[in-house]
Amino acid sequence: MTRFAAVALLLLLASSLSVDSREIPDDLIRLPSESSRFFRPHGDDDSEGTRWAVLIAGSNGYWNYRHQSDVCHAYQLLRKGGLKDENIIVLMYDDIASNEENPRPGIIINSPDGDNVYSGVPKDYTGDDVTVNNFFAVILGNRTALTGGSGKVVDSGPNDHIFIYYSDHGGPGVLGMPTNPFMYAKDLIDVLKKKHASGTYKSLVFYLEACESGSIFEGLLPEGLNIYATTAANAEESSWGTYCPGENPSPPEEYETCLGDLYSIAWMEDSDTHNMRTETLRQQYEQVSASEVKRRTANGNSAYGSHVMQYGDLELSKEHIVLYMGTNPANDNYTYVDENFLQPPAKAVNQRDADLLHFWDKFRKAPEGSTRKFEAQKQFLEAMSHRMHIDNSVKMIAKLLFGIERGPEVLKTFRPAGQPLVDDWDCLKTLVRTFETHCGSLSQYGMKHMRSIANICNAGIREEQMAEASAQACVTIPSGHWSSLHKGFSA
Repeated sequence: MTRFAAVALLLLLASSLSVDSREIPDDLIRLPSESSRFFRPHGDDDSEGTRWAVLIAGSNGYWNYRHQSDVCHAYQLLRKGGLKDENIIVLMYDDIASNEENPRPGIIINSPDGDNVYSGVPKDYTGDDVTVNNFFAVILGNRTALTGGSGKVVDSGPNDHIFIYYSDHGGPGVLGMPTNPFMYAKDLIDVLKKKHASGTYKSLVFYLEACESGSIFEGLLPEGLNIYATTAANAEESSWGTYCPGENPSPPEEYETCLGDLYSIAWMEDSDTHNMRTETLRQQYEQVSASEVKRRTANGNSAYGSHVMQYGDLELSKEHIVLYMGTNPANDNYTYVDENFLQPPAKAVNQRDADLLHFWDKFRKAPEGSTRKFEAQKQFLEAMSHRMHIDNSVKMIAKLLFGIERGPEVLKTFRPAGQPLVDDWDCLKTLVRTFETHCGSLSQYGMKHMRSIANICNAGIREEQMAEASAQACVTIPSGHWSSLHKGFSA
């Protein structure tokens, strides 16, 4: 009786002082009553600290509809979850809703039968204000480093939780942006390290949608930063668009573009229906990952689709999603079951081919002899010409630098898992800048060759040699939107 009284007294004191669960003895009786809320494991108390979110779409152009659509859907999810506009920062070019190609002006959808996800989305950083510099300044809470935009930043404190979601094209070690320059993995990781050093968050979760997105964290994101990251793909493969023309399910007939990205759709549609007070980050990761496995298996081709990955402090994956995204009260009665109910589409489109699909669908539907049909044909041919130019230029440069036989081998080298893409990131930036000076912009398609240029760096090639080889390989540059330096890595 005496021991029971002592335990009861401890419970009373704990409830009155809000004692952290780590201070409660392991053998203490845990009551199944409401008082158990005082003993939630670390990170489960969604009343502790402020939730912050940074949502960024790194592309522009109607053929990239899905990236801004993903970000708008994420915003709606967070708002329903209880996050306030003052704590959600959105960066997107904002050229989709009012685009002349959009069959529903002022409306953006993220699934064939979906609602308008564009409604109410903050216009924090749009157009030419969607830059690497502003993205980094927002994360760091550095208002003085901003150029344009609303001025909103992650003004977080030591008890706050941060969610960052990025959707766009990527390549080995790089992420696209709608403005020059694009983003390098090393620079992003340095910003995350700096944010950690400032002591202005308790934990940070990063969801990344892009081709080769695993390379952004592979060998670069250390443990101990209280950061948990998941990516749409590993370091060596493409991610995939979904709800595309010709798919099942497909977008409404009037749409000539993909509505979303497979990884993004998977985690958001999971969040839309589940009680995020009870579902953990790990459980969502497993749901999304299992969805990808199902799709690859259903198509009988392991190369069709990507492998969802996780990096950083994996212990954080045990935390409930509510801590970062909130939860929709309408889902509070949902009980998580350890099975996968996400139904992957029958088909999906490689992210890098989604633009060609848009041009082809546009061409196919346009009336014979119409200006629209001619324009679509021109766009398709210009994109293909640019692709051939970039592919052939990189191959020729390698042969000039290393010889006809060794050149292709250097380009195809993959480093062991756990190693970063390149040893000298300044070298990579320099060689990319040199290539683009002589051969034109790599653009969103050319990002696939970043590993090749990194391999050239790792082989000891320097700027002068790269410049000479690039000048010989690129005597001419195709004209057109894709080949200009308007979009690329050069500053």
